[in-house]
Amino acid sequence: MKIRKNSCGSNIEASAPTAGQKRFLRHQKLQKLYIFWSRILIFAAFLMLWQVSADMGWIDSFYFSSPIAISKLFWHDIADMSLLSHIGITLLESGISFLLIILFSLLTATFFWFYPSLGKMFEPFLIVLNSLPKSALAPLIIVWLGTGPRTIILCGISVGIFGCILNLYQSFAQTDPERLKLIETLGGTKLQAFTKVVFPGNIPTFISLSKVNIGLALVGVIIGEFLAGRKGLGYLIIYGSQVFKLDMVILSIVILCVIAMVIYGLLNLLEKKISYTE
Repeated sequence: MKIRKNSCGSNIEASAPTAGQKRFLRHQKLQKLYIFWSRILIFAAFLMLWQVSADMGWIDSFYFSSPIAISKLFWHDIADMSLLSHIGITLLESGISFLLIILFSLLTATFFWFYPSLGKMFEPFLIVLNSLPKSALAPLIIVWLGTGPRTIILCGISVGIFGCILNLYQSFAQTDPERLKLIETLGGTKLQAFTKVVFPGNIPTFISLSKVNIGLALVGVIIGEFLAGRKGLGYLIIYGSQVFKLDMVILSIVILCVIAMVIYGLLNLLEKKISYTE
């Protein structure tokens, strides 16, 4: 028998896990290990098949490159710091775009919750703008602002902001009315209802939207770098395709995949931590 403290600080007895519970936990642990190593093996097999296909001439290495060639280019560009500069530019522009999306979306959705009539008034326009292909806006943004970081950041913002405002506002609007009624009955203000019920109750939704929008911000920044960049991974992809340096193109794509995976993993950990504390 184990003794542990409850939330009030008093001691309570916690029974030891049964044999069935131990078997279940062991099965779950083995299942996670199986999935993890299966993913590693599948990825390793893909790399081996890719390399063998290039070496044996099954695919044209000029067009498809190979893992070894991409690795050599990576270490060469890392050594002269040129690749790190491009990665840093893309990360900075994506980070600024993401933060502005989250900040502006939160402020706008909050404003619409406090004034529902305005939210209903602007909702159709947000739906239309969210449905619009954002790549169509990029040439117009370039005409307005010219080339440079401002244009790229605005392209990154345009991809995710309208959908984020819509989803966050709808989530705020669907907050449990009984809890809001309780706050009102106890004499609470609308501001207190928002800070005590609406926003805390929608933190999981906020984190989920952040996971989506960091990817959308990255996509928008790459689109901006395609059209208006002189640095960044998007610029490397366009430049590499123009001069037929396809190793550079594939390396840039691989780095973008790694960046997206790392950022998604960090947000996933944040979501789990918040869920655990709740």
